Amino acid sequence: MAEYTRQEVMDAARKLADMLANTEEINRFKKVEAKINQNTKVQKNIENIKILQKQAVNLQAYEKTEALKKVNGEIDRLQAEIDEIPVVQEFKETQIVVNDVLQLVSGTIAREVKNDVIRATGGDVLQGKTGTEVNK
Repeated sequence: MAEYTRQEVMDAARKLADMLANTEEINRFKKVEAKINQNTKVQKNIENIKILQKQAVNLQAYEKTEALKKVNGEIDRLQAEIDEIPVVQEFKETQIVVNDVLQLVSGTIAREVKNDVIRATGGDVLQGKTGTEVNK
């Protein structure tokens, strides 16, 4: 089995990252994100939410519970308004797909490294035990 340096592994990781950044799923995500950034209604609502969140922090610090409820209600209303915009729904869907792809890659790498360690130590992959555990 070949042995690699940390630098070689990092180089391969960068190459994998570049490959992932150029998949159909990531490219779709980039396009939808650009649409969101160009949507004035979405941006205005996001900015208003940020302002209200700052107000909420101050109201909470001064224990102004009634005013805090009103501000939180307005935040919820603006968030619901944003969530109703089709491009936002599409963005959330693409986020889920991208996260799934990243989780799949991450899980595959972790599983394969674990299995390689088990095999290299003479262990049993099906039991998930290294050779040191199997040969006790």
